[in-house]
This record gives sequence, C-alpha cells and structure tokens, in this order.
Amino acid sequence: MPIRFILVATRHPGNIGAAARALKTMGQDGLWLVAPESFPHAEATARASGADDVLARARVVATLAEAVADCGLVLGTSARLRSQYYWPVLTPRDAAPQLAAAGATGEAAIVFGTERSGLSNGDFDLCNGLVHIPANPDYESLNVAQAVQILAYELRCAAGAAAPAPRRTAPLAPVAELERLRAHAGEVLTAIDFTDRRAGPHLLRRLARIFGRAALDQDEVNILRGILTAVQSRRRRAGSAQ
Repeated sequence: MPIRFILVATRHPGNIGAAARALKTMGQDGLWLVAPESFPHAEATARASGADDVLARARVVATLAEAVADCGLVLGTSARLRSQYYWPVLTPRDAAPQLAAAGATGEAAIVFGTERSGLSNGDFDLCNGLVHIPANPDYESLNVAQAVQILAYELRCAAGAAAPAPRRTAPLAPVAELERLRAHAGEVLTAIDFTDRRAGPHLLRRLARIFGRAALDQDEVNILRGILTAVQSRRRRAGSAQ
C-alpha cells in the first residue's frame, strides 16, 4: 500500500507543490494535507512541475487525528530530539523498512510539521516514533519538501532491497484504537487512584509512548482492553458487596 506523506498546517503553497514533485520522482503519491493555509493554489501547481496528478489526488483533512486514525504505524519527523518522552529515534534509512513493512499489511504514515515550528507535542501523541534527519548540526534547517524527498528516496531504496521475513501477519492496530486504549487505561487508573509522582500530569502521555513503542496489533489491544474491563468489573462487584 502507498505510504501516507502527511504535511501539517503547511503555510507556503509552493512547499506543497515541491513535496508533490518529490513524491512523484520516487514513485509515491500518497500526499495528505492537514489544514493547509492555502490550497489549491497556483504556486503549488507551478512548483509541482508536472506532478499535477499527485496534487489532484491529495487528501485534505482538518486534523492530524483524522489523517492517521486508521494507520498502524505513524512516524513524526523533527529536527529536535525529544528524549524526555523516551522516543524511539530513527534515521530515515532505519525508518523506511519499518514503514514499508507496516504498509504491506495496513496503513502507515510519515508526518511533517509546519515550516515555522514543526510538529507539536500533541501531534507526536499520535505517532509511534520520531524520524530525525542527521543533518549538519550547525545548520539543520531543512525545507519540508527536502525532508519529504529524503524519506521518499529511502522508501524507494527499501522497496528495492530484499524483502525481510514478515515479523507479524496481523496488521498493526490503528491510531484510533490506541487512543481508545489510552482513554480506557486512564479511566481505570483514575478508579484505582493510581498516580505516578515522577510522570505527574504526563502519565497518560507516557502510556501512549509505551503503547506506540509496543507496536500492538488489534488482537493485542483487545486483550489489554479486556484486562482493563475485568478490573472495572471486579471493582464494581467489590463496591456493591460493601
């Protein structure tokens, strides 16, 4: 399946066109746009330089959550490392085979933030890991279309390599299911009055990171939610017996 290249809140329409051109040169066409400032736009068409078909098929949605709701693997790109949340940090070369493998059995996406500030922490809550392009540390400012070109190139290289043995046959659980799991876990933690003084208000965000790194499939999500439901049922029975 084609990989989704998701551009979030792109300010300059020329960057959208340049990204479409970058995708077409590498045989990709899964362009998604989250709340672009100006699209469609003549500058996007001009910068696409013949990749008008990629622009025409671009999906435009209002939120990143909508764009990745059915994706099993979502990787966010960032020039900044966010070690405080224990992110799995990948280079584009390491990320490409994972995206290709996830895309072979389900939906997978790579997400690029706005030109000025990149992706927010809220955006990263919907991702399973971080892709960092190891550029010149004295000047790491890549244009978003350049970043798209690098990831698309690595995906093309990964597709040309010998296919690894599949790690699993079941597709990864989509983001929407992981969000339901996180919400369910939050309900149970509140009910049992569990708090982590070190994580504080970020406990649920830390749980989301754990779930993302675990690469859960739907059966595994169902098992975990079944355990949480059993905990809730046991507490309700214990309360009624008092």
